[in-house]
Amino acid sequence: MELFDVYPLMDVTIARGKGCTVWDSEGQEYLDLYGGHAVISVGHCHPHYAEAMAKQLNTLGFYSNSVQNPLQKEFARRLGKACGYEDYSLFLVNSGAEANENALKLASFHNGRTRILSLEKAFHGRTSLAVEATANPKIIAPINANGHVTYLPLNDIEAWKTELGKGDVCACIVECIQGVGGVRMMEADFLQELQKLCRANGTVLICDEIQCGYGRSGKFFAHQHLGVRPDMITVAKGICNGFPMSGVLISPDFKPIYGQLGTTFGGNHLGCAGAIAVLDIIENEQLVENAAEVGEYLIQTIRDAKLPHVVEVRGRGLMIGIELDIPYKEPRQRLVSEQHCFTGCSGTNVLRLLPPLCLTKADADRFVEKLKAVL
Repeated sequence: MELFDVYPLMDVTIARGKGCTVWDSEGQEYLDLYGGHAVISVGHCHPHYAEAMAKQLNTLGFYSNSVQNPLQKEFARRLGKACGYEDYSLFLVNSGAEANENALKLASFHNGRTRILSLEKAFHGRTSLAVEATANPKIIAPINANGHVTYLPLNDIEAWKTELGKGDVCACIVECIQGVGGVRMMEADFLQELQKLCRANGTVLICDEIQCGYGRSGKFFAHQHLGVRPDMITVAKGICNGFPMSGVLISPDFKPIYGQLGTTFGGNHLGCAGAIAVLDIIENEQLVENAAEVGEYLIQTIRDAKLPHVVEVRGRGLMIGIELDIPYKEPRQRLVSEQHCFTGCSGTNVLRLLPPLCLTKADADRFVEKLKAVL
């Protein structure tokens, strides 16, 4: 049997990692400015994380949600304290798409509506409602194209005001920094006004923090730069540093009903142990603050280098987009093959940087030299 080949793979096999560095099967070292697509939050193979996972696996890796799991309660308490949402509730699942699915489902149960507003160039996942809320017709199967979603421009509040005024919108789901959409930035005035409109019209505001959250922006959540408190917040990727886990943070306005939501693997013992270890590391090593400081330094250093083909550098913290006036394909490939450095990408011409939050200024300088050599 062969794999169902849906990914265009780079010709490299990563065998091990440490911090912001990975090595291939031949022993070649690479600087990782991709973090496995923003998943590696506290660095590859952090000893505290590895120890916590091993200890839990040797104790109890899994039991179902039909019994008490004190690790879930401990993680919820710790996460609430870390992000400033101690009065919210937490529902744990396995992936970003599942988090968004459950948030949208809960919103629909809450107000009985079926229509969703989403951003142009949005990406919210590949399952059912999540993919329907994703503005990419190439990945929306006919069975999912049910017309529930209207896509609207970023930062154009009048367009959103018109749709919300119709009174039939269940939820607005937004990324405060659009990742797949090209690291496009949301304005504070826009999001604050959108929240007011949602409240006035009985619409649920969901902030998708799957890629831009968990400290990556230099605050715990990207929307905290913009001065709002959404009704729900979805998290995944960096929550467990590579182990599949995600969650929905839910405001006190929503009351749980037994059987309405459910999950087999969500919030399992191994995942919760790893997620608690991630919070330990984020707090002890001040990684949110590091993301803010090193991210600002990296953005400015790239701008100051005035490299050819660089049109704009944008982002917050360690979520950075480098827009080029040429397609990203060749520079990105040369960064891997010649400079031994991984980056992400968006659209056709944006290099996207999503490194572990432990990136140092020395690492940032090394990357800029590698980018300079390619461009």
